[in-house]
Amino acid sequence: MNAKKIFTLVAVSGVFVALAISAYLYYMAFTANTSFSQNEVYVYIPTDATYEMVLEEVKPFVTDIDKFDFVAQKRNYTPKPGKYLLKKGSNSFALVRSMYANVPVKVAFNNQETINDLAVRLSAQLEPSVASFETAFTDSTFLAKNNLNKEAALALFIPNTYEFYWNTSAEKVADKLAKEYQKFWNHERLAKAEAKGLTPVQVAILAAIVHKETAKVSERPTVAGVYLNRLATGMPLQADPTVIFAIKKESGNFDQIIKRVFYNDLKINSPYNTYVNTGLPPGLIAMPDISAIDAVLNAPKHDYLYFCASPERPGYHEFAANYAQHQINAKKYSEWVNKLGIER
Repeated sequence: MNAKKIFTLVAVSGVFVALAISAYLYYMAFTANTSFSQNEVYVYIPTDATYEMVLEEVKPFVTDIDKFDFVAQKRNYTPKPGKYLLKKGSNSFALVRSMYANVPVKVAFNNQETINDLAVRLSAQLEPSVASFETAFTDSTFLAKNNLNKEAALALFIPNTYEFYWNTSAEKVADKLAKEYQKFWNHERLAKAEAKGLTPVQVAILAAIVHKETAKVSERPTVAGVYLNRLATGMPLQADPTVIFAIKKESGNFDQIIKRVFYNDLKINSPYNTYVNTGLPPGLIAMPDISAIDAVLNAPKHDYLYFCASPERPGYHEFAANYAQHQINAKKYSEWVNKLGIER
C-alpha cells in the first residue's frame, strides 16, 4: 500500500473517530435527560453540601445520572446552596447550567400569634431551622437596635410577601425584615401615631387587639376608635382577645381554640388581662396585618365606648356610647350564643 492510500485511510479513520466522539459528547450533553412529568421541578441544595449530595438530590429527576455527572465534571461544577429550577425535557448541559442559577423564593407570612409560629412558618419556606429563626428574632442586640424587647418583638414583622434566596441565613432574614419595618414606618405613619399619642410599638399592640376583635376590615377603624376612647378616659380596654391570649400563654398551648370567654376567665392573673389592668398590655397578642395597623392610625373620632358582636349581622358588631345601650346589645348577643349552645 502506497503512502497516499495510507494517508487517506488514516484521514478517513480520523474523521470516523471524530464523528464517534462528537456523537458521544452530543449524547451525553445534549439529549433529553429528565424523568419528571411536571413542566418544572425544584431541587434544594443545602449549605455545605458535597458533590455527592448534589448527585443524590438530582438523581430522582433525571433518567441517567451518569450523563449529568459527566457534564458537571467537564464544567468543573462545585456545589452552591440554594433552590434550583429544572425544566422538563432539559439536556444534561442545561441541567448543569441551571444548577448555577439560585432561584429567589417568595416568602409570605401573616396572622402569627408568637415568634415561634413565625419561625415555623419561615422555616417551612427557607433553609434555616425554627431554632435559628427564633434565636435571630429574639437576640437582645438585634431587638435593642430596633428599639424593641422580647414582649414586643412581633411588632417588627410586617405581614407581606418578601423575596429571599432559600439559603439566606436567619440573621440576614431578620436584618432585611427590620429594614422593611423601618420603611413601613414612614414619615406619614409616624406623624399619625404621634398625633394619637402612640409609639409605633404601641400602635402594633393595639392593632393586634383590633385584628383579633374583628375580621371585617371596614369595621376595624371604628373598633380602634373605641379602644382609643377607653385609653383616653383611663378605662380598661376590656378586650376579650387579650384574655384568650393570657389563657393560652399561661397554659403554654397556643393551638387551643377558645370561642367564648366566661366571667371566671376575666379574673386570670396576667399582665395581658385588660379587664383587671388599665392601659395597653406589655406586648402583642398576635401579628396584626397592615389593615389593622392603619385602622389604629386612621381611627375616626366618635363617642363609642362599647361594642358587642351582632347576632343579626354575623361577623360585625353593635356599638354603643353608653353602658345602658351596651347592656341591651350584650343581652341580645348572650341569648343568641346560649341558643346556639356555643361553649369554649
